[in-house]
Amino acid sequence: MSETVVITGAFSYTGKYTTRLLLERGYNVRTLTNHPPTQGRTDPFDGRVEVFPYNFDRTEELRRSLAGATTLINTYWVRFPRGETTFETAVRNSRALVAAAKYAGVRRAVHVSIANPSLDCPLGYYHGKAQVESAVIDSGLAYSILRPTVIFGMEDILINNIAWFVRHFPVFATPGDGRYELRPIYVEDMARLLANAVAQQGNDVLDAVGPESYSFDGLVRMIAERLGRRIRLVHVPTGVAYVSTLVTGWLLGDVVLAWEEYKGLMSNLLQSRLPAAGETRLSAWLEDNRDRVGRNYASEVARHFESRNS
Repeated sequence: MSETVVITGAFSYTGKYTTRLLLERGYNVRTLTNHPPTQGRTDPFDGRVEVFPYNFDRTEELRRSLAGATTLINTYWVRFPRGETTFETAVRNSRALVAAAKYAGVRRAVHVSIANPSLDCPLGYYHGKAQVESAVIDSGLAYSILRPTVIFGMEDILINNIAWFVRHFPVFATPGDGRYELRPIYVEDMARLLANAVAQQGNDVLDAVGPESYSFDGLVRMIAERLGRRIRLVHVPTGVAYVSTLVTGWLLGDVVLAWEEYKGLMSNLLQSRLPAAGETRLSAWLEDNRDRVGRNYASEVARHFESRNS
């Protein structure tokens, strides 16, 4: 009999690619989500995935949705606070999920964290991610913790929207000196790491990063080059850049880049010096997809918050 894997957010970005691999490998797949296909989303898996709500506040129902599974893949998190959705509630919900998995007899947790999490970090995103890592490690479950920086692909937010700005404006305002770095990983490489971790033994923590590293300035220039656009980079104070994105976000009905994302980026928290875990080069992928990337603006608010976060 095939093993059952529960994955959070099977209809969202990374979760969708991971779920496809799990189904191809013969696993029974169950998902916890706030965005079931019955709420207007098409089902990319043709009914092959069992769907349950998160039920973070309904302990017994949460446990039942995990019963019989051998592995939990947790992609659940929030990118920025909005309304009642905060980093604190995300930590609380994640702890409830891990505890329910343990109670339900799940043996292994595969958890998506972030590069450079720290309990000492003043940034709520990184501090919260470190708290959830601690909950996973202390749970007694076998675990694999993956720490990505930026995950790129056709549905990604950051790379796509940089490309969108490059396509629409001749000037790109970069906060600070633009020397801080990023180490992006391709979404299908990330999905492969997650799917592979289901069958692994023991515990491990892995920086899920790709083979290329860019300064932020270098990333914008490379994107412009691949798209055949000429762009002028202008370095501005962080506060000025943030206000400009607030205004742009207001016009677009989105949060272009949150303040903590600015701080994390400029503190080099999206960089890792460890060996590459992914194989796909962003530069090559952009060359192959130059006619598609950045054609439309990708809204985080529309994707997650208009029908609740996933």
